Amino acid sequence: MVEYFSFFILLSVIIMGIVMLSNKIKVAYPILLLIAGLGVGFLPNTPNIKIDPHLILTFFLPPLLYEAALANSWKEIWRWRRIIFSFAFIVVFLTAISVALFVNHYIPGFSLALGFLLGGIVSPPDAVSAGAILKFVKVPKRIATILEGESLFNDASSLIIFSFSMTAVSTGKFIWLDAAGSFAWMIFGGIGIGLVIAFVVMQIHKLLPTNEDIDTTLSLLTPYIMYIIAEEVHASGVMAVVCGGLYLAYHNIHILSSSSRIRGINVWHSFTFLLNGLVFLLIGLKLPDIVEGLEKDGVSLYEASIYGLLVTTVLIVVRLLASYGTIIVTKVMSNFITVADPKINLKVPFIIGWSGMRGVVSLAIALSIPLTLEDNGAPFPNRSLILYITFVTIFVTLVFQGLTLPFIIKKLKLPKFNDHFPEHETERFILRKLAKSSIDYLTTNYKEEMKNSFELRAVVSRWEQRLVTEEELKIPDHIKEIYIDVLCKKRNILFEINNKYPKINEDIIRKFIHRIDLEEERIRHE
Repeated sequence: MVEYFSFFILLSVIIMGIVMLSNKIKVAYPILLLIAGLGVGFLPNTPNIKIDPHLILTFFLPPLLYEAALANSWKEIWRWRRIIFSFAFIVVFLTAISVALFVNHYIPGFSLALGFLLGGIVSPPDAVSAGAILKFVKVPKRIATILEGESLFNDASSLIIFSFSMTAVSTGKFIWLDAAGSFAWMIFGGIGIGLVIAFVVMQIHKLLPTNEDIDTTLSLLTPYIMYIIAEEVHASGVMAVVCGGLYLAYHNIHILSSSSRIRGINVWHSFTFLLNGLVFLLIGLKLPDIVEGLEKDGVSLYEASIYGLLVTTVLIVVRLLASYGTIIVTKVMSNFITVADPKINLKVPFIIGWSGMRGVVSLAIALSIPLTLEDNGAPFPNRSLILYITFVTIFVTLVFQGLTLPFIIKKLKLPKFNDHFPEHETERFILRKLAKSSIDYLTTNYKEEMKNSFELRAVVSRWEQRLVTEEELKIPDHIKEIYIDVLCKKRNILFEINNKYPKINEDIIRKFIHRIDLEEERIRHE
């Protein structure tokens, strides 16, 4: 890897330039990065980067999943849990089955086990692609939550399918009882490991004398620890990272100081920005190697491209059918249980169905296919063709669906769902709640200080009008401690509001917590 250091520096510069271009022309940066990677990959004298695919999964996947988990709301995921878990598990399995049956019937040399292997590789949509594209278009919160929540868990189900299929292809055997036990351990073992490690990390933050540097470093190491430990015991590293990340995100305001949260947000944004850029460039850079492998196997590039387009069509059609199938399921289930919103809307499932862009996880899983079979050392069947079909599905879904998705969203004119209170009403409600609670807290716990301190009374006066002050007020050190204590109380109030009011958007709660963190840092360093 050292010999590629200068090249990676160049790639980082290219990433920054492309992202600036994408912001300028309002096109999601993964699309431009993939195309740029293709261009760079076919340039003469471009280094042929050989990266262990297991390293790609271990290095790139944990932090990207962890950051997505930290940014998501468990409250919102739980609200839409039925459709999220349906897409993350049931739809992924249905997609894999559909791909397996199709390639087994239409592509020569593809057994059913090999078809399931390909299906497991290409079935999970990519979190980064959809998130980057949705940034340029305003969509209802429920759609964003469903897509983001699905992408957190679907990598686990696809990796499980891939693992079982690899065993079947390599050994020619598949024992259902063993598979069921392994599946249960991978899911529930991964969840348990992630939660246990998250709890230990939370206690470290709470009980040990950490500072901003230690907190930030620990947060960067945590997803790797979760993933590696889970994978070492053959549980799902993805489930460990996602569940552990959601647990820590929920308890974030109770375990980190304001300065650690502010620094952590900035570090994580920069870190994942660079990782996302590198992985999409690397996808494009791998195409020359994949094409070379096809030529060695004597497979026509035209024929392989047709297979790739047909498999991509299957993926798109199955996802669209599954999206509309949820309407029927939701309508039926509303007669027996309470569902979040039983009303039928034909526009939403189309958007969810069309947002099935594939990405780096699919390519990394495909690249992890060994060159030879374990039992007899024979070449792995159709490895190069699997890699090329995977690349075609990534390219077509990302470029074709990715470029058309913003246009479709605008043309469909999605309804305004009443999932949350309007933002301005929520902010007014929170400001009034915080002001009243803070003043009550002060008058109950700091009566004497309120009588004797003009500065504290001035602070209270401003809190009655707004949360964050704009004017400068020199506050004595002993009053600062009271001020900071009340700010901690405000964070706890926000935590309670978020749990008590389902229709309050958690993004607004997080925005207020960030304001309080900034206010605390300003007070501490005056």
